[in-house]
Formats: sequence, structure tokens, C-alpha cells
Amino acid sequence: MAKEARDILEVLKSELDFVKSGGYGRSVRTPWLPTSVFQDSPSCINFGDPNRTRPCSDCVLMQFVPAERRKENVPCHHIPLDGLGETIHMLERWETQEEMEKVFEKWLVTNIARLEKEREEKLTRKVH
Repeated sequence: MAKEARDILEVLKSELDFVKSGGYGRSVRTPWLPTSVFQDSPSCINFGDPNRTRPCSDCVLMQFVPAERRKENVPCHHIPLDGLGETIHMLERWETQEEMEKVFEKWLVTNIARLEKEREEKLTRKVH
């Protein structure tokens, strides 16, 4: 199967918009269901697919997953989010949803800014 064609910057921006709009929060109009960061958002290549037919190895987020964690059931939950190496997998176990989302949102903002800067520098080098 071919790798996913979505642009990583757009995926991260979409995820940030999803988080900021309360995407993982509880809606008073629907029954409560546990949610999982990345898996239960439109940024997941298997979003809305209960059979998870596409392998995670095809996802653009795999570039953030350490090599030793790429065979995990949910590899994106093992992306280091901060200097302490905290991951979604760790935070889901020890932190509240709100605390986890704060760390996650900071990671998204940091990586979006880094990718935008890298692209800008690349464009600047091409022009000169």
C-alpha cells in the first residue's frame, strides 16, 4: 500500500484546530465515549474506519515515532511530546485529559512552527 499523500504540516494544523475546537471534549448531545488522541481525530488515516484497514506505517505521523516504537499497536501514541520524553501513551495513564491536551497542543504548536520555519528557509535558499 502506498504511503499517505497528505502534507504533514496540514495534518498537524488540522489536528491543532481539532484540539482547539474541543474535538476530544465531551459533547452534551452525545453519550460519553472515551477518546484517544490522534486515533479519534480526522488526522488519523483510519478515522471513522472501525476495522482500521490502513496500516499505521502509511501515516505521515510515523516520521515523529521513534524507530523502536514503530511496531506498536498505536505508534503515534509513542511520539515524544516534550523534553522529558512524555508520550500520549504515558499521559493517558497518569494525567487528566485536560493536562494531556495541554502538552499535546504545545507539541503541535512547536512542530508547526518548526516545519513552517524549515519550509520558509528552504524557499529562501531556492530563491537565492
